[in-house]
Amino acid sequence: MAGHSKWANIKARKGKVDAQRGKLFTKLGREIAIAVRHGGPNPDSNSRLKDVIAKCKAANMPNDNIMRSIKKAAGEDGAANFEEIVYEGYGPGGVAVIVEAATDNRNRTAGDVRHYFDKFGGNLGQTGSVSFLFNKKGVIVIEKADNVSEDDLMMEALEAGAEDMTTEDEYYEIITEPAGFTAVREALESKGYVFVEAEVSMIPTTTTKLTDPKQIEQMQKLIDNLEEMDDVQNVYHNWEQDEEDE
Repeated sequence: MAGHSKWANIKARKGKVDAQRGKLFTKLGREIAIAVRHGGPNPDSNSRLKDVIAKCKAANMPNDNIMRSIKKAAGEDGAANFEEIVYEGYGPGGVAVIVEAATDNRNRTAGDVRHYFDKFGGNLGQTGSVSFLFNKKGVIVIEKADNVSEDDLMMEALEAGAEDMTTEDEYYEIITEPAGFTAVREALESKGYVFVEAEVSMIPTTTTKLTDPKQIEQMQKLIDNLEEMDDVQNVYHNWEQDEEDE
């Protein structure tokens, strides 16, 4: 888990000040559609949908938007049939990159993802080419506040089944196994904790540092352009960024 906390907290902090809120809500709407297709529109009987709703709330997505997305996904008319696809490859300097997409046109998405890897000094690989460098983990981030006791939070998280909790300057970060994520999230939610981030994520086991300014610039452009794609849900990487790189 070395190096993960800083990486996750930067991700969470950027998420909080994300100016492209509309684009984020569109991506979350696709996650809702996929969850509903797999398990139905009732979160009480669809744990995946329940987890997505928690992620939506952490991103400050209004309840009206959430309910509208669920209803649209549950209806036969107007609900696009999104397919989940994962792409793996390397960015400049050997940085490992995983791209999770939700698309209604596999060929379009594959072509666009490959274009950006090629354009910014990377190369798209085969399935499994970089995923061995990541662990899938549940990540729950809670902002430090006067009404949040570190000792109480740690005890409650561990009792609920969390693996670990780390403390950073602004956040507490709780790590779970994917199978235990829902139980830990629900236990903390029931105690009134508010999440900055609550999702199952791909956590790098090792990181790669870039020192060449050109590679740093290209890597940032690769991430930015991939995240701008409507079809892309998440971009994970093992780039160890300094404050000045961000």
